[in-house]
Amino acid sequence: MNNVAARAYSEGATGQNGQNSLSGEVVLEAKGLTKRFTEGRLDVTVLHGVDLQIRAGEALAIVGASGSGKSTLLHLLGGLDAPTAGSVRLKGSELSTLSPERQGQLRNQHLGFIYQFHHLLPEFSALDNVAMPLRIRRLPLVQCHAEAARVLTAVGLKDRLQHRPAELSGGERQRVAIARALVTRPGCVLADEPTGNLDRNTADGVFDLMLQLARDQGTAFVMVTHDESLAARCHRVVRLVQGRLSEPSA
Repeated sequence: MNNVAARAYSEGATGQNGQNSLSGEVVLEAKGLTKRFTEGRLDVTVLHGVDLQIRAGEALAIVGASGSGKSTLLHLLGGLDAPTAGSVRLKGSELSTLSPERQGQLRNQHLGFIYQFHHLLPEFSALDNVAMPLRIRRLPLVQCHAEAARVLTAVGLKDRLQHRPAELSGGERQRVAIARALVTRPGCVLADEPTGNLDRNTADGVFDLMLQLARDQGTAFVMVTHDESLAARCHRVVRLVQGRLSEPSA
């Protein structure tokens, strides 16, 4: 996806004055989200009553200074950690009311995750890494590999299916991670500094790819980043300041 296409995509998803015009269903919602860490003499509240709605097909950037709670918020939204107070609803289900097993099933069904470091399994090929979320669902191996090959082809890695992570470049490894996040056709992808370990040109290409694939699949895309230029290309930007969320006016 080139810069012109990326810009057209961004502009096409917003209304006048750049306001987000998406009106899809709410995929992920946080209400009154608070996170407090206490251990010994340590007592720190990282998040203070955060409210946030993420809609289908939306690209949302969460920005803020280092230590502002961005990654903590992403972990809470993904059900990887429990809030001290408040709630997270994924596809209408409140995570705190579900058993750990059911939470895991819901994450596998509706969420994808991308991190700054790809976290690929080094002993497996790109194909098997991407197929892993489907294999967790106990789908037939042929189906898992077919879907994984489809998404890897979509991210430009048709000729790298059998390569292991050590045989791929940094940008290629991150594209495998994107394919793994999208192979289940999730309602929302949560990305924590997904381009932070890449050079500028590679980062731009990976970011374009994430936006294009999220758009094509109608997937919501939530990115934590310190890169203001990338954040500005999302439909919406929210800022965390001292644990409180604000949405800059246009």
